[in-house]
Amino acid sequence: MFQLEGGSTALDLARKLSRSLGQKAVAAKIDGKLCDLTTPLSDGAGVEVVTGDTPEGREVIRHSAAHVMAAAVKKLFPVVKVTIGPAVDDGVNGFYYDFDNERGFTEEDLENISRQMQQEIDKDLPFTRREVSREEARRLFAEAGESYKLELLDAIPEGEKVSLYQHGDFVDLCRGPHLPSTGAIKAFRLLSVAGAYWRGDSRNRMLARIYGTAFEDKKALQAHLERVEEAKKRDHRTLGKQLDLFSFSPNVGGGLVLWHPRGARVRALIEEFWRQSHFDYGYQLVYSPHIGRADLWQKSGHLDFYRQNMYSPMEIEGNPFFLKPMNCPFHIEIYKSKLRSYRELPLRFCELGTVYRYEASGVLHGLLRVRGFTQDDAHIFCREDQLDAEVRRCLAHTFYLLRSFGFSQFDIYVSTRPEKFVGELKDWEKATAALKGALEEEKLAYQIDPGEGVFYGPKIDIKIRDSLGRSWQCTTVQIDFNNPRRFEIEYVDRDNHRAQPFMVHRALLGSMERFFGVLLEHYAGALPAWIAPVQVQVLPVTDAQLPFAREVLRRLQQENLRAELDERNEKLSFKIREAQLQKIPHMWVIGQREVDQQGVSPRTRAGKDLGLMPLAEAVRLLQQEAARPERPRIQEV
Repeated sequence: MFQLEGGSTALDLARKLSRSLGQKAVAAKIDGKLCDLTTPLSDGAGVEVVTGDTPEGREVIRHSAAHVMAAAVKKLFPVVKVTIGPAVDDGVNGFYYDFDNERGFTEEDLENISRQMQQEIDKDLPFTRREVSREEARRLFAEAGESYKLELLDAIPEGEKVSLYQHGDFVDLCRGPHLPSTGAIKAFRLLSVAGAYWRGDSRNRMLARIYGTAFEDKKALQAHLERVEEAKKRDHRTLGKQLDLFSFSPNVGGGLVLWHPRGARVRALIEEFWRQSHFDYGYQLVYSPHIGRADLWQKSGHLDFYRQNMYSPMEIEGNPFFLKPMNCPFHIEIYKSKLRSYRELPLRFCELGTVYRYEASGVLHGLLRVRGFTQDDAHIFCREDQLDAEVRRCLAHTFYLLRSFGFSQFDIYVSTRPEKFVGELKDWEKATAALKGALEEEKLAYQIDPGEGVFYGPKIDIKIRDSLGRSWQCTTVQIDFNNPRRFEIEYVDRDNHRAQPFMVHRALLGSMERFFGVLLEHYAGALPAWIAPVQVQVLPVTDAQLPFAREVLRRLQQENLRAELDERNEKLSFKIREAQLQKIPHMWVIGQREVDQQGVSPRTRAGKDLGLMPLAEAVRLLQQEAARPERPRIQEV
């Protein structure tokens, strides 16, 4: 045990605990709030030292690096106006800062800014925080001509403290926290420049954005940069073109996917597996239209809460219709098609329903952000006493599906009530408790994502981590007590009274488009044999082996294996290389020796030569590798 002197800071505490911790510390949590290390400690405060190798620690490092970058830009380009510079985590970038600069920035500018940043870091300038009145802050930024900072100042709610951070002669409006000094930035890299509208609104001025990243040391930075390079090789847009899976056309419209035969085959295999798993888990398949009357969307609340993401209405026989952004109201109408008994519940409706949502062109991103997509959607109607079991069943189904496709690492979040919501607080509390309870009963660790629930209820979000450690949003399980009321859906309970069911919205893969893109990047295009569009390429050495090669192809097709025959008059080495570039799991070489012995010589896409073997044995080995994952063993909860 030891005591700290009055006025000691979190940094003093870290140094007292150990020399190593004092060196690694970048911030502190004081009574649960992330603070500067230089914050004085009060008696009885709960303190957690935050190191630079944690997500929160890296956020502090990157936000501090953004301030240093802004200071460097102001020294090199004094007339530039600064706006905002947050830390971000999109798997590539670590921070950005937006500037109002007439000519934007060049690659040469980035080099000069990097050198100026390093000078600021070498000076080891302290980051100092001070709280000021709004009048003082307004005077300071008005004198500096920083009009964007004045606008940000006006947006700070009344009663909230106004804080400034300064290092050297650069002052910024900021909540913090920051590193103790610029010298604590050990490794950074400026990455790219882009354009961005002020506040993300195309009606506002276009700003120049500089992206960068920063880490706790050079080793971590280098590992990140290597991951970024690997991610570029795995970009699903590049792979989609290389493997002839899908495309986009300006003649069709941005964000609208054209599926090519091979891509459509993979998608069909995913959908077949999805359907069978839903039948196994007790779902009933439904289909619904692509459009619905405006009254329907008004009743569901979408026109009030989601209108900006819906496509403009079309008029049919005097009635406005919208393209559907969700499947929920249609499933409700199926439920309402007849009076339901408590004995029928739970009712589980599932659909691969294509929906349409308006996304600005600037945010469209291959298959990951589109305007038309097929959601792996389902809605469960259940009694309150069945809610816990149904959420747990959704979780079991989720992990069965995701693990079947090769994912094993997950981050789980409970997203709570947003600022704009419908319903009673007691219902939100009951639903949130049900989600937490289901996770805890399944012994699943989770984090709270405050305010990120949907307008009609809280939700569980499950993110998967791919082979590069990147996080992707896939599964969502949402409890809805709003639509059952709005649509007046009921069932007859045990006492022959009318009661209102609970409704659970859930999507396990998210959407076919997004999941397909994530899957491609996870496997770098080398999909497992069970979902590969072509499982084996038959490669005759010369035309003399073509008759036997065609017999082999027919045998494979009879065994329901996906095979193609390369009949081109090309060298064998060329054919093998082409098949490897197409990520085909197996290549079966057929020369005269193979014809004479009625066999094949399989090679894997990784380059392994399995040698000559009888055709029946080669088929058996391929069937074993191409077998679909086992069907689930479902335990009732």
